[in-house]
Amino acid sequence: MLYSLYCRLFQFFTKLGSYALDWSEPKLFTGGGSSLELSACIKSLGFKRVLLVTDPGLMKIGLPAPLIKDLEAKGIFCAVYDATNANPTLDNVRDARQLYADADCEAVVAFGGGSPMDCAKGVCMRIAYPKAQLRGLRLVTLRKLPLLFAVPTTAGTGSEVTIAAVLTDAETHTKYALMTPAVRPKYAALDPALTVGLPPHITSSTGVDALTHAVEAYIGKSNTKYTAAKALNATTLIFKYLERAYQDGSDLEARENMLVASYDAGIAFTRAYVGYVHAIAHCLGGLYGMPHGLANAIILPHVLDFYGASAYKRLADLYDAAGLSGAQGAEEKAKAFIQAIRDMNERLNIPTKLDCVKEEDLSTIADRALKEANPLYPVPKFMNKAQCIAFVKSISTIA
Repeated sequence: MLYSLYCRLFQFFTKLGSYALDWSEPKLFTGGGSSLELSACIKSLGFKRVLLVTDPGLMKIGLPAPLIKDLEAKGIFCAVYDATNANPTLDNVRDARQLYADADCEAVVAFGGGSPMDCAKGVCMRIAYPKAQLRGLRLVTLRKLPLLFAVPTTAGTGSEVTIAAVLTDAETHTKYALMTPAVRPKYAALDPALTVGLPPHITSSTGVDALTHAVEAYIGKSNTKYTAAKALNATTLIFKYLERAYQDGSDLEARENMLVASYDAGIAFTRAYVGYVHAIAHCLGGLYGMPHGLANAIILPHVLDFYGASAYKRLADLYDAAGLSGAQGAEEKAKAFIQAIRDMNERLNIPTKLDCVKEEDLSTIADRALKEANPLYPVPKFMNKAQCIAFVKSISTIA
């Protein structure tokens, strides 16, 4: 009881303090080809040398090539760091920062999904603060960070608008969340043409990742009117367009609306925070390298079940936003919304259980998840260690 009170007080004062922060959103370029508009913006700002942070998969299929070519055609030298891991590590940040220094760069371009985005944010922080710990909440930064431009190639993480980066210590297999307004990109391009080639399984898992952001932000206790509206809009768009994008990757209307949904969900959770879905998913990514979006997608309906009545009213709002019908009353709507997520997951071929969890790791997972979540995440209902261990075991394939 006392610990719960401490957590709620911490969350109250954190929310109160957030009103003093600068929540300016990135200058946004949208529509097909908008990533090339971003290169014109970089040119207009007078930059001559930039570091582009991406990953090996995107480089292999040549997705960053048009942007790199356009930058170079405009007289801008582009150093490319393309070794970002699926779960970006502190080593990735170190190596990319070294390339930034060696190439005498002046700004950073993040190109890709959440992994290159988070790596690029870590690079910007490391440049300004070479010895800083890249973890925890840092509301104020006195040093100027390099300007960060973002080009998302998945519709899921919302990293192009968030103040967070999640990085992994490769030695301890621990994930850390860095949160500071200083790493929020100043410019972003939502270019649906870049997401057309996404494989269906990436489209599905990143799409439900965006839904997780919207849901966890909305049902938490740190919402503002603005973040709540963004979370509801993201939910509406995801239920309308995710399956279309999954079934037909060339559907530009669906792709563009999913990018908007991801962006809006990013706005929601970067201020209203997330919950136990993310806390547990981060542990699975650190320990087993499990893709973050997939982990979130599997865990989401189970955590909503755990919250039970404490989340019914808010989940009922999301039921309405999703365009569902037939249920009456908060409890019935809430349960129908959770079932709708399960049904959509099934149609998207997302597993119902975690197959990576080892029984000997359950205590570690619980410790790390609760350390991340409490006292910061304004969850509807708290989970203790014993509950967390039992919960993770129950949604895994452990016999």
